[in-house]
Amino acid sequence: MAFLAALSAVLPAPDARAVVPMPVTIKSIDLHDGMVLKDGSTYYLYGTEYGCGFRWLDARAPWCGFGVSTAPSPDGPWSPPRLLFPPDSTDPYSGLSWQQECVSAGCFNPRMVKRSGWGADDGVWVLWFNSPSDYNRNWANAYNVMGCNSPAGPCGPTAGAPYGSYRKPPLYSCYGNGDFGLAVDATSRSLVVACTMPDSTLSVEQIDHWGTGSAGRGAAHLAELDGVEAPGIWYEPATHSWFGTYSDPICGYCSGTATGYMTADGPLGPWSAPVSLAVAGAPERGRRDISATSCGGQPRTVSVVDGQAWQGIDLWTGEANETRAGLHFEPLTYQPPRGTAGDGGLWHPPFADFHCTDQRSAGQHGRRGDAR
Repeated sequence: MAFLAALSAVLPAPDARAVVPMPVTIKSIDLHDGMVLKDGSTYYLYGTEYGCGFRWLDARAPWCGFGVSTAPSPDGPWSPPRLLFPPDSTDPYSGLSWQQECVSAGCFNPRMVKRSGWGADDGVWVLWFNSPSDYNRNWANAYNVMGCNSPAGPCGPTAGAPYGSYRKPPLYSCYGNGDFGLAVDATSRSLVVACTMPDSTLSVEQIDHWGTGSAGRGAAHLAELDGVEAPGIWYEPATHSWFGTYSDPICGYCSGTATGYMTADGPLGPWSAPVSLAVAGAPERGRRDISATSCGGQPRTVSVVDGQAWQGIDLWTGEANETRAGLHFEPLTYQPPRGTAGDGGLWHPPFADFHCTDQRSAGQHGRRGDAR
């Protein structure tokens, strides 16, 4: 016993690590480039629909709209998606129907947030999404905001009382057209949008009391990154700091795209991303990527459910119409980074390794993944 006690005194203590939830893959639900949230005991999954025949950059193909599905658990069963607003209703900003506005260039990235704990703090549901045609047509920012009558809609002017409404948000840092994510900053009690700019850099902007326009503060060229898109940011309680992820590099409907990360003390930065060490010619992505292939898909944004951050990943199929593409949610669980330059070991970023999913075990609607 004395020997064992002495041995335990010189051996390093076990590496204390947070319990890592298992990832979730959702199949056979026609929702893409979206997010998930929980309200009460119900889970809500949002995304762009493709089942009516939408094909990106095909002016002959219709736009199908944004849908929401509900479930009692991330494992399902998920309900058939229902539309958040009619695709043939009118876009108050352009005067066109959403069908006309979103044909070819598309409308993407439905992001739902409850105005609770920030801003007006009145419990109203707010939907953000982007319509790139606004930027392509007259350089207006591509973003749109609707008030919704519940987390399952309906949203926008056609929803009627009490909260159905629309606003084109005035923005000064996120004035572009790209993929984006939303986060709530508890310190400033405000909403923050992180966005992709036309030059494939990232920006961030603090949003006003109502969650529908700029609060006048923001930052550009986050972490000096370029050639990236689809940011998601969140506050990490384990480090009392902020983390962000992004698709590394930018790529339309690609499979096997890396997930990169960046960090900051606050949502407006300054943000930084790890760099590879070299005398010259260091590879940009050597130490900033969490996963080189993102479980065979493309990272989209981050959803926070019950305090746990989840990386959303679109499992694109490579087809012109992506109705059959699945969604994968990988837990972003903080773990202290391991490894130093020159130690001959694997570089471990400050997250648990992506486990991905044993596709053979994935159910029709959703199933916890097997670690591998």
